[in-house]
Amino acid sequence: MLRQPGEAWLYNTCSNIQGVLIARVSGQALPAFLAERIFEPLAMTDTGFHVPAEKLDRLPPYRGPELAPIDDGLWTEPPVFPSGAGGLVSTLADLQRFGRMLLADGDGLVSPRSLRLMTTDHLTQEQRDASTVFLEGAGWGFGGAVSADGRYGWIGGTGTTAHVVPSTGTIGILLTQLQMTGPTPTQFMREFWQYAFGAS
Repeated sequence: MLRQPGEAWLYNTCSNIQGVLIARVSGQALPAFLAERIFEPLAMTDTGFHVPAEKLDRLPPYRGPELAPIDDGLWTEPPVFPSGAGGLVSTLADLQRFGRMLLADGDGLVSPRSLRLMTTDHLTQEQRDASTVFLEGAGWGFGGAVSADGRYGWIGGTGTTAHVVPSTGTIGILLTQLQMTGPTPTQFMREFWQYAFGAS
C-alpha cells in the first residue's frame, strides 16, 4: 500500500479495491452483485459492464481524442476485470433513477446514515490541495466528489458527468460521446454545470 487508509486520496485505486472486496465478501462477481442489489431494484435495465448483443444497435459510436472509433470490444463483451472505479455503460433514464434514489435518502437500498457518509467530504485541506489536478478544490465522500456548492457526483473520462444536489433536489446528467483528453473537466461540462446548477 502506498498509504494507510485515510492518509491520502488516490484516484481509482480505492474504488477498485472496494469492488474486489465486495465480490469476495458477497461471494458474487461484482456485475452480479450490482445487478441484484442496485440495478434490478431501481429498474436500471440498461446498466451493466457491457451491452447485450440484442441491444448493441442502441450503443452509439464513441470517439477518442483523435475522433477515431474506439475498440469494438469495449462494452460489447464482459470485461476481464469489472472495475469498482468505472466501466459501466448506462442510459440517461437509468442514471436519473440512480440520482432519484440518492435524493430519496437511499430509497431503502442505502441507509440514510450511509448516504450521508457518501455525500460528506472526508478530506483534509492538505489532501484536497494535493489532489487539485483531479478534484479542483472539491472534497471527496465515499465514491464521489463533494463540491463547495453541494454537488455530489463525478465526471468520467468517457465524457460523462452526473451530479445530484440534495439541498435543491436537482439531478444533472450529461452524456457525450467524446473521450476526455485529461483529468480537467471540459469547457462544455463547466457550461453544463453552470446551466444546471449555477456552478462553475
